[in-house]
Amino acid sequence: MDSTVLPPVSLTELDHLAGRAATVMNRLRDRVYAPGSEKRLELSFNVRSAAEMVGRSEKLIRDAEADGRLPPPDKDPETGRRTGYSLGEINRMREVFGTLPHRAPGDPPMVLAVQNFKGGVGKSTVVAHLAQFFALKGYRVCVIDCDSQASTTAVFGLNPDVDVDEEEDTLYPFFRHGGPPSLSYALRATYWPGIALIPANLGLYDAEYEFAARMARDHAFVLDRMRAGVETIQDRFDIVLLDPPPALGMISLSVLRAANALLIPAPPNNIDFASTAHFLKMMSATLAEIAQHGGARNYSFVKILATKMNDQKSAHVAIKRMMDAVFPQDVLGAVLKDSAEIDNATANLKTVYELTGPATRSDTHKRCRAYLDAVGREVEILIRKTWPSHHADLRKEGIL
Repeated sequence: MDSTVLPPVSLTELDHLAGRAATVMNRLRDRVYAPGSEKRLELSFNVRSAAEMVGRSEKLIRDAEADGRLPPPDKDPETGRRTGYSLGEINRMREVFGTLPHRAPGDPPMVLAVQNFKGGVGKSTVVAHLAQFFALKGYRVCVIDCDSQASTTAVFGLNPDVDVDEEEDTLYPFFRHGGPPSLSYALRATYWPGIALIPANLGLYDAEYEFAARMARDHAFVLDRMRAGVETIQDRFDIVLLDPPPALGMISLSVLRAANALLIPAPPNNIDFASTAHFLKMMSATLAEIAQHGGARNYSFVKILATKMNDQKSAHVAIKRMMDAVFPQDVLGAVLKDSAEIDNATANLKTVYELTGPATRSDTHKRCRAYLDAVGREVEILIRKTWPSHHADLRKEGIL
């Protein structure tokens, strides 16, 4: 009598399964990445919103348009009304009025890693939304996708399988022996004014094996390669966001060494928070170990962000309360709550910040946007505290 009624699954059948999965993914990509199309930012701001974003009155904006310091606004040919301003035009206004929030030359660039060794905690969601929040504020942002799954790359409009070559466009060449001396080769402008991207794709996974093989004979190269790369481009930006893989691998260790601040997304449920606790313990032990080889690494701040929070789940509420009690100084006050708005946007490779039209007038959208803005503002304040040139303004705002 057979020991099982289930037939064995052979490598050939696994091959067929992978092929069918690839067919599904190709159909999804064909729907999202229309042939010959490029992702565009369709946001438009009326003069009232522009005044709030720029920090000047509507009258000053109109005066600057009238006297030629700003170009005349586009108008609807039928109604004669202003059609709205793009983010690029908003930044031009900020430049004219001197309200761009850039760090001063003496301020250290912020290199922020959104790090957790567990997948599914909202890491890439946080990276993409933070990048766009900062861009809306007028900061110069670089996003470095260090994860071979390339979720962040896809959200920024690139098909990792078609638009990204691991030998030319990702971190992979820089990680190899004898690679380029700077990360400049991989920087790409995006459809978001103020955001540059270093993309990723599945080929980046090979770097993990090559790094691991090289670790024994050249640990300094492996541990500090990311930091060396970031230092070659960081002067062009105010904020560099690192999106590492959800695993304790060589790239993740290199990211921990490159960052000068950490944001740790942690959903308030038993499994994910237990994983976060293990991550903190492993990170502490690992950094202590590698400090013996490459020197200690200090951070401007390390904060935990509660993500995917559901107020209707008593377990979430209880664990969040415990997080606040155990980590009173380490958990952000803002919470990124579970929202169908984020899921729906992600399904179309978008973020909540780039949605337009009637959908943005729903209560669900407004609540979600409020959660995201609160997270962005709190992180922004932490970053500005690291910039001496911003301290006087922070005092005026009652923050310092």
